[in-house]
Amino acid sequence: MALRLRVLVFAVLAPLLLVACGTPRVLDLSVAPAQQGAETVEIFVATTREASAEPVYFSGERGPRLAFARLQFSVPPNHKPGELELPDSGPGDPAKHFTVTKVQRLDLAPVVAEVRREIMRKPAAERDVLVFVHGFNTNFADAAYRFAQIVHDSGFKGVPVLFTWPSRGQLLAYPYDRESAFYSRDFLELNLRAIARDLGTTRMDILAHSMGTLLTLETLRQASIRGDGSFGGKLRDVMLAAPDVDLDLFKQQMREIKRPVTVFVSADDRALDFSRRFAGDKTRLGAVSAKDTEIIADLEKLGVKIIDLSAVASGDSFNHAKFASSPRVVQMIGQRLQADRGIATAGPQLGDRLGDVAGGVVGTVGSTVGLVVTAPITILSGGR
Repeated sequence: MALRLRVLVFAVLAPLLLVACGTPRVLDLSVAPAQQGAETVEIFVATTREASAEPVYFSGERGPRLAFARLQFSVPPNHKPGELELPDSGPGDPAKHFTVTKVQRLDLAPVVAEVRREIMRKPAAERDVLVFVHGFNTNFADAAYRFAQIVHDSGFKGVPVLFTWPSRGQLLAYPYDRESAFYSRDFLELNLRAIARDLGTTRMDILAHSMGTLLTLETLRQASIRGDGSFGGKLRDVMLAAPDVDLDLFKQQMREIKRPVTVFVSADDRALDFSRRFAGDKTRLGAVSAKDTEIIADLEKLGVKIIDLSAVASGDSFNHAKFASSPRVVQMIGQRLQADRGIATAGPQLGDRLGDVAGGVVGTVGSTVGLVVTAPITILSGGR
């Protein structure tokens, strides 16, 4: 019996382990300087990771308190939207790859002052903060590079903040990562409250991915129970990409959260298929598809907008990061963040904008408010 179990586990993990092999990525400042005229991206960091020596900076272990940093990246001149150009190993080439050009650790008071200064430099319409919460199997450097690419490709004009929690960046550390997500709930809530209260921001949006959606939902649930789930009215969009969350748990969380959220799903997500097999064969929220009509109807009643990316092609071999690796999707997110009411806006306005991005034709589906954009993006549900 034990042998059969080991064979089953190996069969499930083998394809993922082959891809996951390699030296963990770090933030290497020893590369050649950025080319003159190259575009740059700056992000702020709040983390529950334990501090580490350069070039790791923050490890996969749990820190006792929030730590902060400011990072600057150079974008390669021939960068293609949706791609994250990084070397297979070793230092990157600024002419070909995203490279880090500055890493500055900051204490609480300086980071508050710097973020506030950046926000106040913006026109009133751009005083937004976008908080990104990464997913499972993601070390600090990988989370930072991915967010830099998202910020650049989406055209986000506000101030980006990466909330990075203690994922060990190892496939077999799934249970540890899950516990680390729960460990970080109070810290994320404190960080969101500080952004809403102390920084002079007009609006705050959250984009969470994979297991980071579990952390985000738990944080919003407890914030709602405390009596201020809107963070003083500053919280606008909550976007969950490929959420690694049990459907039953999600419904329970949403009954407390009581606010609209947007969910990006894909039925061909291989990473969520792996997660499902280790979660009692329970469907993950991010793997819902158009055929799950009863599930979609139940979620719509809870204020959930579902955007189906199943037909979207991307360079992600696991189909788990389509929200960032598809040019159409990441640009769509950026366009909605720039709009007055954000991606949570339902009705024809949302469909019109999606049509602009996807180059498709918008139409109404049955008697629902769901909208379909000619392949590859489909809106499965929307608000009434």
